[in-house]
Amino acid sequence: MEIVNIYEAKSKLSQLVARAAAGEDVIIGRSGKPVARLTQIEEKKRVIRFGLLKIKIAKDFDVPLPDEIMAAFQGR
Repeated sequence: MEIVNIYEAKSKLSQLVARAAAGEDVIIGRSGKPVARLTQIEEKKRVIRFGLLKIKIAKDFDVPLPDEIMAAFQGR
């Protein structure tokens, strides 16, 4: 891996960013010594979680309603 000096990095920043986006690590140095690394950012994958709410359905959920409640729903 080559070390790119700061002056060259300033003049070729867009090319170095393209290389980093392609997955290559670019080392930036001062006086031949590495001081920084330009690297690709990995996007965090959004985790979709289903079933966050716990709903309990009563065992008698489908039992017919009493006559007085049905009458209220029907407007009688």
